Amino acid sequence: MQKGAAYNLNKLVNQIKGQWSSYEIEKVGVGAPGPLDLKVGKLLNPVNLKGWENFNIKEYLSEKLGLPVQVNNDANVAGLAESLVGSAKECESVFYITVSTGVGGALIIDKKIINGAHSQTAEIYNMIINEDKYSHAGTNKGGLEGQCSGVNIARIASEAYGKTLSTKEVFDLYKSNDEKAVQVIEKWINNISIGIANVIAVVDPETVVIGGAVLIYNTYLLPKIIECTKTKVSDPSIVDIRIAQIGDNAGLIGAAML
Repeated sequence: MQKGAAYNLNKLVNQIKGQWSSYEIEKVGVGAPGPLDLKVGKLLNPVNLKGWENFNIKEYLSEKLGLPVQVNNDANVAGLAESLVGSAKECESVFYITVSTGVGGALIIDKKIINGAHSQTAEIYNMIINEDKYSHAGTNKGGLEGQCSGVNIARIASEAYGKTLSTKEVFDLYKSNDEKAVQVIEKWINNISIGIANVIAVVDPETVVIGGAVLIYNTYLLPKIIECTKTKVSDPSIVDIRIAQIGDNAGLIGAAML
């Protein structure tokens, strides 16, 4: 299984080496899917990247490139970028949430990633938000990723319609006021708002920044998410939720800043 990881990373190694004649490369920053053991730079059991379990990406790249390598969670590095040069650059405490193929989080305090004692800070994908049956790749039933990721929006809607739908098709149906799609997306808004409210209750960040394809391509949902979240916190006036500004390159920029 680890041969798959090494095979794919070897392509990246060759691309980096191809840049050596044009750039003076001092170090390599990596944003990798969690959960991770950041003390050694190892992927543990990434739910959306099969074949990479227990793979030490830091050790592999350092050996192949002969350069210092810094590894962190892909959501963490995207959150770092948004904190430093994106939508939350004026804030001291930021909680970043990405909603795309999966759901991830990052806690940034004073422009630094907070990793936690076991590299598990902000791993909100497994946060239980209700008792629904939906889970994703071994995560908790009723977990945030199983309820709210783009993949699972499509899965839940496909069950409701009795046919396969893409995430984009679900949102297109929602925008046309299709009854079933409205039910699916309104429930999604409620579920993601529960997750955000939980974060606010525990962390009390200055702002929550939401990135990832689901929100970046459906920014019109932000006001509804804000209003729904306000109904779930003790002080609605502290709710500050923003859309990420950097877009698809947030992970690249954040990894370079490690």
